[in-house]
Amino acid sequence: MPTARDIMTSDVSCVREQDDLGTAARRMAELGVGSLPICGDDNRLKGMLTDRDIVVKVLAEGRDPASVTAGELAQGEAVTIGADDDAAEILRTMGKHQVRRLPVIDGRELVGIVAVADVARSLPERPVGDLIEDISEHS
Repeated sequence: MPTARDIMTSDVSCVREQDDLGTAARRMAELGVGSLPICGDDNRLKGMLTDRDIVVKVLAEGRDPASVTAGELAQGEAVTIGADDDAAEILRTMGKHQVRRLPVIDGRELVGIVAVADVARSLPERPVGDLIEDISEHS
């Protein structure tokens, strides 16, 4: 069974804790992605920022994205996966936490991101279908 390291996207760009959300949104647009890891000055993962976070938690509340930092939206410890964890663990973790993207950590270093699309390309149809069902459930 493939590991996270085998199926992850390794070219990962972070948004810094102190970057404002206008900067983060422009970076997402430039990269063509809907989420970015939030990294601190120590290069450690602080959380994940999604385009949905910007819309729902900032724009919809009438806040100015230029005055809100990425770090303000980092909520607790990010859900991650180890680089050598297998695809079954990726599926369990995504399903349990209802997330579509997992930062991949090797030791304390962010080395990649595994998205549902990465899993779909690497595994048979049924486990991926089960994952989509799990992460789409509303509590």
